[in-house]
Amino acid sequence: MVNQGKSVTLRFYEELNDFLSDHKKSIPYVLPFSGSPSIKDVIESQGVPHTEVDLILVNGISIDFQYNIAAGDRISVYPEFEILDISPLIKLRPEPLRVTRFIADAHLGKLARYLRMCGFDTIYKNDISDDKIINHSIKEKRIILTRDLGILKNGQVQRGYFIRTQKPVDQCREVFKKFDLLSQKRPFTRCMECNGLFYKANKKSLKSMVPPKTYKYYQDFYRCSDCQNIYWKGSHYEKMLKIIDKICSPGADQ
Repeated sequence: MVNQGKSVTLRFYEELNDFLSDHKKSIPYVLPFSGSPSIKDVIESQGVPHTEVDLILVNGISIDFQYNIAAGDRISVYPEFEILDISPLIKLRPEPLRVTRFIADAHLGKLARYLRMCGFDTIYKNDISDDKIINHSIKEKRIILTRDLGILKNGQVQRGYFIRTQKPVDQCREVFKKFDLLSQKRPFTRCMECNGLFYKANKKSLKSMVPPKTYKYYQDFYRCSDCQNIYWKGSHYEKMLKIIDKICSPGADQ
């Protein structure tokens, strides 16, 4: 943006500072501009995806992404509010940003499995294209989970989150914290392989499908409504419980 004597004062709050250079973090700073750019273009020119933004105040008044900035504006940009209900103030989108259905990009397979294990509807395919991810997100109101800033800067994207951490358990903790998921978890209600829902199966009907010792020592069996995989609470169940404990443990800050 070329300086023609016009400027605004910008300040980004909380985790939005993750996207800024050090000299702009957590402080008001002056941004020269020319023409009449939209606030959305201004925000993304600073490296912040619009999908991360839940509230914009200009001179104390809530505005939408189409607002064209004017010389002297004081602009405050906020991320999603998790506890405080600010829905009467939000003018950025027709519905609240917060949604608890997800779609993960091709690099987040283990995160997708962990979210499914905790009961969250999460689409994942290791060969899915960005266009298909965006289409699913729009049509099904899913939050895009990604480590690719490019997809979040696409103008069609309304819901998305940039994953900061790299280890899958830490990534799941991060998503739990970001979207306040703890009270919504429903462990072992979804298939980790395909995202389908479980139903309790008739044991007798599975006799030829499971190992004889498994059939003998376990009474409760579950099947996926989509892929028809069979599940029971074997040794793997205890391992998954420990992972869920790590994900949901208090004080697991990122």
